Amino acid sequence: VLAAQDEAFGDGARRTLDVYAPAARPEGAPVVVFIYGGGWRTGSKAEYSFVGDAFAAHGFVTVIPDYRLAPETQFPGFLVDNAAALRWVQDNIARYGGDPNRVVLVGHSAGAYNAVMIALNTDYARAAGYNPSAVRGVVGIAGPYGFYFNNPIISDAFGAPDPARMHAIAFARADAPELLLLAGDADRRVPVRASIEMRDATVAAGGRAGLIVYNGVDHPGILQALALERRTRATVFQDTLDFARRVTR
Repeated sequence: VLAAQDEAFGDGARRTLDVYAPAARPEGAPVVVFIYGGGWRTGSKAEYSFVGDAFAAHGFVTVIPDYRLAPETQFPGFLVDNAAALRWVQDNIARYGGDPNRVVLVGHSAGAYNAVMIALNTDYARAAGYNPSAVRGVVGIAGPYGFYFNNPIISDAFGAPDPARMHAIAFARADAPELLLLAGDADRRVPVRASIEMRDATVAAGGRAGLIVYNGVDHPGILQALALERRTRATVFQDTLDFARRVTR
């Protein structure tokens, strides 16, 4: 159920969010914050109402923020916006029945990068003023966590290359929230290798990360598998739900 629309977490049209809540208004329910993809150039929260409805139907208060995109902004503007949305969640989600201390970040593609990045690099939490320990886990769906800067999508969004600041794998750490990385072996846009490298970097740093690879699933298909009518293609939704329930238990 759409519980709130176009709530402002900052200045400008791209800094608003929607909230979805279970039909029976909860109290102290866990929270999913879903960050959509689109190559940091396209996307709108209105396109992802099916994600909000899906998690709300299973007991999670769900937040879907918009955020500034290229060319309006470049790195780290979109991360600053996502972190500001988490500050809004900390301050406001209890009004919709959510527990601000039990948050799971879920992101697809560029949104998976954003979710992992703001969970691993606590500079964003400190700047936005929210408690980073409220994020109990992160699900990255087909995300690019280290990338080549000669890709025009990357150069548009990130500008001059600086892997030490821009690659999520550079921030792997032992005390980070647990990661669940999901990928499709038919993905030609963001290859499975990106998720393997993120998992391996996390484990090498002493952190916790799981990886699930779905056979025959491509880049749009892994996102579509969150929708009710596509869940028979791959267990993306159930795997995400099981993880979110476990880390917020």
